[in-house]
Amino acid sequence: MAAKIIDGEAVAEEIKKKVAADAAELAQAGRPPHLVAVQVGENPASKIYTNMQAKACESVGIQYELLNLPEDTTQEALLAKVGELNADKKVTGLILQMPVPPQIDARQVQVRLSPAKDVEGMHPENMGRLFYGGGIVAPCTALAAVELLKRACPNLTGKETVIVGHSEIVGKPVAMILLQSLNESPTATVCHIATKDLAAHTRRAEVLIVATGVSQARWQAYSRRKKAGEKPPLPDLSPLIKADMLRQGAIVIDVAMNRIPKGFDDSGEPLKNEKGSTIMQTVGDVDFAAAKEKVAAITPVPGGVGPVTVAMLLANTVACAEALA
Repeated sequence: MAAKIIDGEAVAEEIKKKVAADAAELAQAGRPPHLVAVQVGENPASKIYTNMQAKACESVGIQYELLNLPEDTTQEALLAKVGELNADKKVTGLILQMPVPPQIDARQVQVRLSPAKDVEGMHPENMGRLFYGGGIVAPCTALAAVELLKRACPNLTGKETVIVGHSEIVGKPVAMILLQSLNESPTATVCHIATKDLAAHTRRAEVLIVATGVSQARWQAYSRRKKAGEKPPLPDLSPLIKADMLRQGAIVIDVAMNRIPKGFDDSGEPLKNEKGSTIMQTVGDVDFAAAKEKVAAITPVPGGVGPVTVAMLLANTVACAEALA
């Protein structure tokens, strides 16, 4: 029997309805949520993301402001601006847009954001609170993955759960969120690039959460070598997790969003469209077509974790505003 496809778009809409109601309540109380995104310089990819942020915030009644600083802004000037925003009582949420120019140390800047206004949940203080089972916010993608998992499997008690990937954004915080309950947590195993036999772990997983982006990393490495004048072999862009690595009836949360070519021609060049541009596709870390015939439930890519991540950013923004009110 084919798997249940976990609809991230529908879940995101549910979350946003609640966020909109909470934001309206704050506004009526004279404390509207106000999110400021700080961007240094111009970046086309970042511009797309900030436009999405602005539309998402507008849709739920969150005030959104993009503070665009010059490309040559110094580290000291940026830290000073962050200090001003931290002190501004009208601002209830902050984001540092990535990427930043080479003269900026992003980690140092993020550490200087007020933990109370850190809507991405990446400040060390917020991560530490997550470790101890408390706190107001957590990394948005990790929250999204767990939210979708709980929709598919409300009772996780003791379940063999394997997390593939141990990033600060997804893998590590997902593990901490899942382990917060004293008596009802799943049995969590975290795998990563140094894991010796990945398939041995994934085959026993009743729940599998995958967040590596391996295919995209391979494509980017290949592209860099080509631009440098090398002639590298074609990269293996196949999914990291094949169907034979999955347990029958498992629940799969595929977090990755790999942007890779749809294929290569006989000469080894990426397939092009009529305009001469590479035909790209967005895929996850799991072989979705094969997996959906074997597992009980799975998130699609796109349309799974992505939309819920945006919704969780909005929910974090309101949570920060409520705590500051």
